Amino acid sequence: MNYETRDTFGMYKNTLHNTMHGPGPSLMGANTLIGNDVYNHKEESLGDIKEIMLDIRSGKVSYAVLSFGAFLGMGAKLFAVPWHALTLDTTNKRFILNIEKDRLSGAPGFDKDKWPNMADSTWVKDIDTYYAASTSNNLPS
Repeated sequence: MNYETRDTFGMYKNTLHNTMHGPGPSLMGANTLIGNDVYNHKEESLGDIKEIMLDIRSGKVSYAVLSFGAFLGMGAKLFAVPWHALTLDTTNKRFILNIEKDRLSGAPGFDKDKWPNMADSTWVKDIDTYYAASTSNNLPS
């Protein structure tokens, strides 16, 4: 699924085809991004965005919660991916995360019924460090 198909208000109807009406792709509704596909630089599907986490104090997006590893919708592991690690691919209407599949499967993740304390400074540092190392080492050449 992609943000154009989830656009119930029609706010991207004329913005993504070289006209200057409405928001996007620089300013987008959070609800339209939930469910968007995420791929890596090798064109491998990494899953989809299940939630977007906002830092209420700063008003900024902190993480996208990515579902990865599901088979027929079961057994998916969730990953909090730093928002800055994702790139919007407006051509294919999806996000790109420059990480290898096996590196993502080894990332700190969690079960949908047991979320981590995302306000814990140690957790934040660990997640940011993991993705900074992962994405900088896996940029396409």
